Formats: sequence, structure tokens, C-alpha cells
Amino acid sequence: IAQKAVRLIKEGMFVLTTGGTTIIELAKALPAELSATFITGSIPAANEYTHHPNIELIFIGDKVSKASQITVGGEAISKIKQLKADLCILGTNALDTEYGLTDNDWDVVQVKKAMIESSEKVVSLSISEKLNTSQRIKICDLKEIDILITELRPDDELMVKYKEAGIAIL
Repeated sequence: IAQKAVRLIKEGMFVLTTGGTTIIELAKALPAELSATFITGSIPAANEYTHHPNIELIFIGDKVSKASQITVGGEAISKIKQLKADLCILGTNALDTEYGLTDNDWDVVQVKKAMIESSEKVVSLSISEKLNTSQRIKICDLKEIDILITELRPDDELMVKYKEAGIAIL
């Protein structure tokens, strides 16, 4: 998943990322020569970005959610809303064609909503086990996601409904 996502990131881009294990793998997979700006409130992801010589890191500070290891709260959201990122790359907890993108942490949902609003394109990184599942709090409708990246091939049967919804599948 991380290797597929890296192909979307081009020189000079401003990229917003959330937290999660797939985002950390993405940070580790970035080529050393890539020059881009990454904006995150994820402590583990920020730590990985600092290892890349040509990555500019903007860390969005505020209250830290101990469970998710990302910053949440009004100040973080306010700072995100000042940005216009090229890409928003979301770690995904649950994605369903009917319910859209959902999560179970209110504060994290608010941060993800702000990131989506502040980005030209939205990418959802998801292992296939999280597809066709939902949690209690809605982040966005399916139509707000431009690209879905999973470990599956784009022509996998599980991806048909997402393609039909207009999402590009990698």
C-alpha cells in the first residue's frame, strides 16, 4: 500500500497526512531524493519524516490523543484550515460504499474532516479488511475520496463498488 501511495507524491507537493501504521510505512518508503513538504499531527509519522534529507516537515501541534498518537483540538484544526495541500493521505479505520469513511474517535474525525477540506485530492489508504465496514462517526461521503489504495489489485471483485462510485483504485 505504501509503495503504491509513494507514486502519487511529486516534487514540491504539500502533503497532509494523518496517523496510523500505513502512514508510517509510507513515510519509511519515501525516496531519499524526494523534495516535498509534509504536514502532520502524527508523532510517529513526524519522527519518520525527519529521517528524510529533503522532506520539509510542518508539525501541527495541539492536544495529543494518546490512543492515536496525533494532535487533536481547535488549534490543530485552525492551522489545517489555513493550508491548501496538494494531497491528503488518510489512514483508514473503516470505509463502506453506503456509510463512507468512518472512525470511532470524535477528535480524530474532526482533524480528518479539516484535512479533507484543505486538500485538492484525497487518498484513502486501507487494508482490505477495513473495506465494507463502518464505525460510529462519519468523516465524509465516499464521493469526497479521489483515490483508494489497498493491497488488492484494482480489478479485485471487492473493488467493483468503489470503482462504480467514481473512486480511482490503485
